[in-house]
Amino acid sequence: MDRSATIDYNEFLRAIRGPMTSTRKQVVEMAYKKLDKDGNGWIDINDVRGVYNAKQHPDVKSGKRTEDDVLKEFLATFEMAHSIRNNDAPNYVVTKEEFFEYYNMISMSIDDDRYFSQMIKAAWNMDEESKKQMADTKKRAAMDNDIFGTGERREEMAKKAEEAAFKGGDDKALKKHIRERIAARGARGIQGLGTKFKIADDDRSGALSKEEFKKAMKDFRIGLDDKTIARAFDLFDRDGSGEISYEEFLRTIRGSMNPFRKALAKRAFDIMDKDKSGILDINDIRQNYNAK
Repeated sequence: MDRSATIDYNEFLRAIRGPMTSTRKQVVEMAYKKLDKDGNGWIDINDVRGVYNAKQHPDVKSGKRTEDDVLKEFLATFEMAHSIRNNDAPNYVVTKEEFFEYYNMISMSIDDDRYFSQMIKAAWNMDEESKKQMADTKKRAAMDNDIFGTGERREEMAKKAEEAAFKGGDDKALKKHIRERIAARGARGIQGLGTKFKIADDDRSGALSKEEFKKAMKDFRIGLDDKTIARAFDLFDRDGSGEISYEEFLRTIRGSMNPFRKALAKRAFDIMDKDKSGILDINDIRQNYNAK
């Protein structure tokens, strides 16, 4: 994307995941319009001044920097698109293209459209109601009562039941436990998981040894004893090679497809499987793919 003759990880991931969905583009467009108060087609320090209050910044309060210095630093956050797109926009002026590219980079590591939308609205104070809804959801979860007591109590009991299950030999519960703990450490999308894998791969071999995997489980605070970690290693090492490749790591963490995706894959297979034999061979493919 930056014509440097090399492809870095972010460029690769950005190209593979593609642009934001129409739902995400719409909410980013709303945020941009709110910031571009004078409607001149870019966001500058005057636009941001009414949205981002720098008076309470520690450096401003101590006299080390001015409010404008902090506001410029804030605007510079969005200017990563200068190098990605090689545009000629001046410093401390954020074009619509840069604003969208910034959120494209964030979007690729967030799988859920609703979460992405709520994040944008809360960040730019676009919808006080969205904040209220998020707070109410948490409050209801905590206060909702049933025979087991409060929502917090039920959550605590569910965690204990899950822990008992994977310690008792339930491999599915063990994978679910590890998946949720890694997600809680900030690795929800493909980019986040890739980063966690790279951190764990100390020798940069492209695979995790037993010791690297064990160390990663400790570093990520998964909460497993050595015996359970050894069992988890065998679950991740799908081909029994004695090490865990990135594909094995990703496949195990992300789990199987949800019913919606499985249904789409089945439909695609059924279309390809012309003779309804249950397998795809060259004759099936020949009817759908023209190699001439």
